[in-house]
Amino acid sequence: MKAERKVFLPNLALAMQGGIQMMRLRSASLAPRIASDMTLRKILSEAKDTEYGREHHFEEILKARGPEQLFRAYRKYVPVNDYEALRPYIEKHKNGESDILIPGKPLMYATTSGTTNAPKWVPMSKEYLNNVYSKMTKLWLYNFIKQRRYTFSGAVVFMVSKYHEGNAPDGTIFGSASGFVQHNAPDFIRQMYASIPEIFEITNYAAKYYALMRITMQRNVTLFVMPNPSSVLEMQKTVDENLDEIINDIEKGTISENFEISSDLRKKLLAKIKPDPARAAELRQLKEKYGRILPKHYWPHIQMMSTWKCGNTKIYVDKFADWFPNHTFYQELGYFSTECRFGLVLDNTINTVMFPHFHFYEFVEESELDSPDPHFYNIYELEQGKRYNAYVTTLSGLYRYNMNDLIEVGPKFENTPTVHMVQKVNGIVSLTGEKLHEKQFVDAVAKAEELTEMKTNFFVGFADVENSRYEFYYEFKDQNITQDQAETFTHAVDKFLQDNNEEYHGKRKSFRLQDPATHRLVRHAFDKFKKRCIEEGMRDGQFKLNLLLQDEKRRAKFKELEIK
Repeated sequence: MKAERKVFLPNLALAMQGGIQMMRLRSASLAPRIASDMTLRKILSEAKDTEYGREHHFEEILKARGPEQLFRAYRKYVPVNDYEALRPYIEKHKNGESDILIPGKPLMYATTSGTTNAPKWVPMSKEYLNNVYSKMTKLWLYNFIKQRRYTFSGAVVFMVSKYHEGNAPDGTIFGSASGFVQHNAPDFIRQMYASIPEIFEITNYAAKYYALMRITMQRNVTLFVMPNPSSVLEMQKTVDENLDEIINDIEKGTISENFEISSDLRKKLLAKIKPDPARAAELRQLKEKYGRILPKHYWPHIQMMSTWKCGNTKIYVDKFADWFPNHTFYQELGYFSTECRFGLVLDNTINTVMFPHFHFYEFVEESELDSPDPHFYNIYELEQGKRYNAYVTTLSGLYRYNMNDLIEVGPKFENTPTVHMVQKVNGIVSLTGEKLHEKQFVDAVAKAEELTEMKTNFFVGFADVENSRYEFYYEFKDQNITQDQAETFTHAVDKFLQDNNEEYHGKRKSFRLQDPATHRLVRHAFDKFKKRCIEEGMRDGQFKLNLLLQDEKRRAKFKELEIK
C-alpha cells in the first residue's frame, strides 16, 4: 500500500503525458507514407531560408505535389551527407552565425568523437530537443510503468555524461544530449536520482565508478539505465574490489580519500549523503551470506533495467546474465546515437520503433552499399529480415545524414517496420575483397569456444594491411592457456570464417589472405583499454568498440596488453 501511494502521482503524470505521445506515435505509424511526407515538408519549410536550404533549393523541393514527387526532388537536390560535409556549416553556427543549417542557432551541441582527429559537434535545435528528447522521453518513461508499475517506487540510476562540458566560441554550451535531458527532467524524476549528476563531473575513471557505487548502493534502486553494458561490468568490478570500503563509507557518511576527487566536487557529493549504519549492517550481512554480492543482492527491488543488447554489445550482456533479480524487466535501450535518437524499444524485443512524425528516414539495401548509384528506400518500403544502411533528416540540421549503421528490419509497429542495430557499416572489413563482417567474427569465436572448450573474457580482431592477414587478440578466462593452444583456437576461428564467408574462403585458399595471427591478452585487457581511452578524452557513456576493425592506433594499444 505504501508503494502504491508512492507511485500514484508519478504514474499519473507519466500516463497523461506519455499516453498522449503514444497516441501520436501510433497515429503516425499507421500511415508512414503520409507521415514521411508531412515530416519532410515540415523540416524543409522551417529551414528553407537557411544558408543550406537556399543552396539546396528547399523552396523548389516544397513545390512538389504528393509524397513521391517530394522524395524524388529531395534526392535530386540534396546529396547524402556525412559529418565532414556538414562541418563547415556547423563551424559557422559555432562562431555565432544564425540561419545556417537551422533557423536561428542551436540550443546546444552534442559532442562525440569523429572520423577525423577533430570531434563531431552535432547541433541540437530547441525544436529537436523539445520533440525527439523531451516528448519521446516522456513516452519512454511511460512505457516503463506499463511494463512494471512500481518502476518509480524507489531510486533511479542513470549513467550519463556531463550535459555542460564547455562552450562554443559564441557561448553555446556543448556536452552530452542525454545529460542535458537528465538535467531538465521533471522535478519528480530528478528527486529520485541516486546517480546524482555531480558524480559524472569526476574526471578520474576509477574515482567516478567508486563514487557511483558508494552513493547508489545506499539506496533502494528500482530503475537502472546504463546505455553501454560494458559499464555494468566495470560497476560490479568496483564493488568486488572495494566492498568493505564502500560499506564503511555508507556507515559513516563519507567518501574514501583513496580516490581522486576534487575538493569542490567532494563537498557537493558529501552534502547530498548522510551516514546510514543500518544500510551498512545490511550490506555486511549480505557479504557474510553470499561472499560476492551482486545487484540482485544489493538492489533486490529493481523493476526495470535498460542497456544496449544489440550488435557487438551482446558479448558484455552475456557476462552479467544472472546478476539481476528474476523479476526485473530487462529492456533493450534502442537504436540511437549522438547524431539521432532513431526511436525507442517499447516491448521485450530488440526492435526499435521509429519516429516517422519527427524524422525523415531513408535506407539503402546492404547489397548496394558499394554501388555508385544505390536505390533509396522509404520507411514504408522496408522488408522484414533484410538489412539496410540508414540515413536520416532531422529537425537539427542533419540532411540525408549517413548513420553508417547496418540495421535489420523487424516486425511492424502498426504499419511501420521496426529495426534493430546489427553493426557499424565500418564493422565490415575487407583486405582483398572478402568483406568480413564483425558478426561473422563474433559467431566464429563463439563456435570455436564450443569446439575447443577454451572460453574468452574478451576478443578483438584487426585487419593488417601490410601483411595481408587478420590479427586476432583473445583474453582467455584461463590465463594459463599456452600460445600453441591459442593458435589452435585461431585455427578453429579461421575454419568457421571460411565456412560462412565464401569470399574469405577463396582468398585464404588462394593465399591472398595469409594465416591469421594469434595474440593472448592479459587479464582485464578490455577494462584497461577502455580506461586508457576514457583518460584520453572519450566519454564513458559513448564508449564503443567494434570487435573487428582496421585501426592501427587501437591495435597499438592492444599490442601493449599482450602476454609476452
